[in-house]
Amino acid sequence: MLNFYKLIEILVSLQSLIISTMIPVYIKLPFINESSNSPEIPITLQIPTIILLTLIFDRKVVFRAFTIYIILGLFISPVFDQGGSIGYLLTPNFGYLLGAYPLIKIIDNLNIRKKIDIGNFLKNGILAISAMHLTGIIYNFIQIIIYRKFNIFLYNLGKYSIGKIGYHLMMLIPLILLIKAISYLKYNK
Repeated sequence: MLNFYKLIEILVSLQSLIISTMIPVYIKLPFINESSNSPEIPITLQIPTIILLTLIFDRKVVFRAFTIYIILGLFISPVFDQGGSIGYLLTPNFGYLLGAYPLIKIIDNLNIRKKIDIGNFLKNGILAISAMHLTGIIYNFIQIIIYRKFNIFLYNLGKYSIGKIGYHLMMLIPLILLIKAISYLKYNK
C-alpha cells in the first residue's frame, strides 16, 4: 500500500515526465543546405528528467510513475513525443520508451550504493543510456523481423538511435552540475 508521501512523489514524477515530453527541442543540422528539406532531429527533455527523478526519488517511485505515464499514453491521452494510443506499440519509439526501465534501474545503482559523484554518475549514465538504446534497437529489430521490412532497419537505427544518442550523452553534462546538490540534499539531513 502506498503512503501519502509516496503518492505525492509518484504524482510529481508523473507531472515532470509529461511536462518534459511536451517540450520538444529541435536540433537543426547546419551542414544541410537550407533550400532542401533539412531534417531536424526532434528530442525531448524526457531522458534527462527520468535520470534526475531517479537520482532524487526511489526507483520504485519512478517505475510506478513511468508505468502510469505509459498507460496514460497508450490508453487515455497522447502524451508521448509523437502522439500516443495503442498504435504507438507499432512504432520504433515505443522500444525506446521501454528502454527507460533499464535506464532507471542502472541510474538507481547510484542511490543503492550511496555514491553519487561525478565519475560514478558518468559511468552509470553512459551505461544506462546505452542500455536504453540497445532495448530500442532490439525492439525495432523484432518489429523488422515480424513485419519483414528489412530495408528500414538501418533508417530506423539512424533516426532513433544514432541520431539521438549523442544528444542523450550530452545531456549528462548539465546533470553533473546538479550532482553535488542532489548528493548533499539526499545524504546530509
